[in-house]
Amino acid sequence: MHSISKLKELSFLVYGLGLSGQSVVKFFKKNNIKNYEVWDDKKKKLFKDRRAKNLKETLDRVNYIVLSPGINIIDKKDLIKFEKKIITDIDFLYLTNKNFKSIVVTGTNGKSTTCKLITHLLQKNRYQVLLGGNIGTPILDLKIKKNTYTVIEASSFQLSHSKFICPDYAFLLNITNDHIDWHGNMMNYINSKLKIFTSQKKDQYAIVNKKFKKIFIKKKFSSKLIIPNIKNYQKIKQKIKNRYLELSINDENMNFVYTFAKIIKISDSDFINAIKSFVGLPHRYEIFLKKKNVIFINDSKATSFEATKFALSNSKNVYWILGGMPKKNDKIILPVSKKNIIKCYLIGKNTNFFQKQIKNKINFSITKNLKETILEILTDIRLSKKKNSTILLSPAAASYDQYKNFEKRGNEFKKLSKIYVRKFI
Repeated sequence: MHSISKLKELSFLVYGLGLSGQSVVKFFKKNNIKNYEVWDDKKKKLFKDRRAKNLKETLDRVNYIVLSPGINIIDKKDLIKFEKKIITDIDFLYLTNKNFKSIVVTGTNGKSTTCKLITHLLQKNRYQVLLGGNIGTPILDLKIKKNTYTVIEASSFQLSHSKFICPDYAFLLNITNDHIDWHGNMMNYINSKLKIFTSQKKDQYAIVNKKFKKIFIKKKFSSKLIIPNIKNYQKIKQKIKNRYLELSINDENMNFVYTFAKIIKISDSDFINAIKSFVGLPHRYEIFLKKKNVIFINDSKATSFEATKFALSNSKNVYWILGGMPKKNDKIILPVSKKNIIKCYLIGKNTNFFQKQIKNKINFSITKNLKETILEILTDIRLSKKKNSTILLSPAAASYDQYKNFEKRGNEFKKLSKIYVRKFI
């Protein structure tokens, strides 16, 4: 671990001035670390007095390059040869703090929900806890205190270049086909996730999906390997009176959280009492509206088919909204429950991609936008004789062809649904 005084002896380039990059600069200012420069290809006016005058010279000279998570060095030829120098904002947490408990959660799907569940569980059991990272608050904006639990959502982008991350509890939920265009191939993507365990010590815990048990053992990581057993969670699931958590879509997240509760010796009764008040996150199988016989579900966060298939498997008589910017090599493999899909509505600029995958498998139509889609769905429902129906936005694709992010897409869906449902139902 470096002390602040040691960091003052080193030199840094903050490369990328998004939220995490800006928080690094704030961290430097707060701790009187003066030997740093900044660079951003677009945000040229931000921290202008610290902007590197000669990028190539600065890259060669500094001790560390603090890289924003969203920047892919494959696209930055000037960065590739300096990979060994690259660190992330999360590294400073471990370089400058001690006597705190860190919980780092990674995986393709379910990270945010798991982090929220852990935070909720600890708070309800009167632990001091902070939440940050990829879920929202930049990690360096958190006020770390002695004996505080710090829950961190870590993306593969962050982990790829982290050098000093060493969590007390490291969670690997799952790994499915995602961000392959960023990492180059599936193995690179997997290895980025596995970095969460690289620096762990013998007294620290690795809570790992059983699918990755063999590779964990092969890598000879030092930490205590814990494989969550779904049977243990199923024994108490029925006692948790929470409609959101009753859905099987949440079983994996809950299984990991329950395993963690057992490790830190939270009793079953305290676990149940805490979890029953949990409210699900927006845009993740969010049941936001019920009108007579129609349920509206916002699952805009589902940006790959692996995420979407859970929603399809947990819904009946589904009018499914699909489309956006698909992930590289993503394939739509309809679940056994495809008979529950009444009709699919294709949106966005890549309808041809999705049409090829569902043609002759399920009934579908192509619509221009969410407004047109909702109007067509409500018309179809009115003409249908089905007693109960589900309108599901689970697009299996990113939003960037139409919206700034999945939140914007989800909020638009919710807004339009509430407006037009009054006219049809």
